Amino acid sequence: MAEQEKWKWQEPGRAWNGVGLYHVTLTVTDRQPLLGTLATPDNDPLKARVNRTALGNALVDCLLSIPTHHPEVQVLHFCLMPDHLHAVLYVRRTMPTGIGTLVRGFWQAAKKLGRAHTAVLSSSLTSPSSFPPNAIRENPQGVPPTLRDETTHLESASTALRQTMGDEAYYRLAPVFTEMPFIRPMSHNTQLPNTIRYIDMNPQRLATKRMKPGYFRVQQGITIGERTYDGVGNTTLLMGEQYDTVHVRSKMVKAAELGNNKELRDYMNGCVLKARQGVIMVSPFISPQEKQVMQVLLREQRPFIVLADNGFRDFYKPIDSLFDACAAGRVLILSPWPYDANKRHISRMECVALNEMAEEICHILSKKNIAQGNS
Repeated sequence: MAEQEKWKWQEPGRAWNGVGLYHVTLTVTDRQPLLGTLATPDNDPLKARVNRTALGNALVDCLLSIPTHHPEVQVLHFCLMPDHLHAVLYVRRTMPTGIGTLVRGFWQAAKKLGRAHTAVLSSSLTSPSSFPPNAIRENPQGVPPTLRDETTHLESASTALRQTMGDEAYYRLAPVFTEMPFIRPMSHNTQLPNTIRYIDMNPQRLATKRMKPGYFRVQQGITIGERTYDGVGNTTLLMGEQYDTVHVRSKMVKAAELGNNKELRDYMNGCVLKARQGVIMVSPFISPQEKQVMQVLLREQRPFIVLADNGFRDFYKPIDSLFDACAAGRVLILSPWPYDANKRHISRMECVALNEMAEEICHILSKKNIAQGNS
């Protein structure tokens, strides 16, 4: 049996109390880096790691204690970042209550630690002699040998301050974690290795973004013709000499399905040949065939422009397949629409619109370059 096949997968629409795998993310309010600091030895993102603060260590201890209270749950994997925590929870047998109740309990415990952090910090600022100078400290080794000590320290300090302040004033302290953790059930077996890889890559990606902020900052108001886009990536790709679209027509796909794949094959090969000749390819890369072309462009390190069907949220990161190319300045991602947190699927109308925009971009940029060449 393959490693992934031993897991049972949560089907969409079912009650979330049965056997399944869940990706849980807890984020610090306003993305404050209270849980750790990023270290990048030798300026090499591959060596990036997060050195945890006392609050970060206490939060990890709280996470790892979940199986003590819920024996049916295993903490399969986790990664602590300066401002958030990722965890994969494996529910091995049916729970008395759903995963939402468990995560809500974890959240309440995390808020208690957050309030304790605020209490310790407030007390050390107003009365430095009341607490040790390293009450909120970084651990240079990343993971301390006595993880529980950090939690005990925070809880003890919090209890002492609560007795001094009184309950009403104490509960007005900022809890640090004000938003319920995000829970995503995994519905098929490919999601486990992909999720673990995504979690493990977090420190490396944060280091890369900090080293090359220009390529990962959302740039608003990029005007092409009469249309305005938001973008992430290398905007100098808009100053190229030649542009063309990647747009596989349905008639090519239907012909290939009937056994005549020459037109489709020639078109896809032609897109790659143009890219090899220096043409910047532009497309939303929606269909499987278009995605295959994009994979070749990525593999051969050719520059291209992607049109996205959703805008860019705060702290946006390109998907796995585009991240490294974006860091290298080979990709520009454009979106004509604002970010919609509820969006799940692209509509046919949006597909048509994005393909038309790709044609428009190529026409406008090519015409502009011709005009510049004649001036």
